[in-house]
Amino acid sequence: MVAAKLTYEECRRKRLEENNKRLQALNLPLLSQALRESLTPKSSPAKNSKPRRVREQQVPLRRSSRVANKAYQAQKEISEPVVIPAVVTPKVVIPRVVVSERIHSKGRDLSNRVYASEEARTCAMERAEELQASLEPQYPSFLKSMLQSHVTGGFWLGLPVHFCKTTLPKSDVIMNLVGEEGDEYPTVFLARKSGLSGGWKRFSVAHKLVDGDALVFQLVRPTKFKVYIVRVSSFEEGNKC
Repeated sequence: MVAAKLTYEECRRKRLEENNKRLQALNLPLLSQALRESLTPKSSPAKNSKPRRVREQQVPLRRSSRVANKAYQAQKEISEPVVIPAVVTPKVVIPRVVVSERIHSKGRDLSNRVYASEEARTCAMERAEELQASLEPQYPSFLKSMLQSHVTGGFWLGLPVHFCKTTLPKSDVIMNLVGEEGDEYPTVFLARKSGLSGGWKRFSVAHKLVDGDALVFQLVRPTKFKVYIVRVSSFEEGNKC
């Protein structure tokens, strides 16, 4: 038993010696030592570090919530655009010239209109021209032969455009008509339409004007006409001019 045990120990020792020889032949001990030294951390010399620049930052001052709100409101009011209220131009209302018409056409049967003959109309105009020539020349005047639209139905009297533009007012006014007996009748003169509207019916009915009558309008005032009437009936039924 003892001899077998010694033999095993000797064999083990011999094997270890052979292994050590092999390791030395391969330089493994030196390699392992070099590996251990490389893994050990070495203290490196201190580097010359440059001083760091600290960037300055503006930090808003702390305020109370009440003061901060007031500052915000003030800044908001300054930043907001100022709204200037628009200037409203007041409307100028021009009063309308109105002449009341209270003339009723009772007894005037428009279905039985009487039309003047061309001969009688011509005679009335010739007589009106003679009358116009006898008037004072310093007062401008013009002639107008009556039509059905002047004396029945519409009662609109258009005046000569050239006379209106050169002599009469440029805006709507009350134009007074003086009849044969000296009575005045206010009428509405419409400058843009060059004619007489409201009030003309009253004058026409009051003077019983008919188709074919010739009228001489003499401007005695800037807004007043003296009206002379030549009746067409004077030249009907064979009466000569």
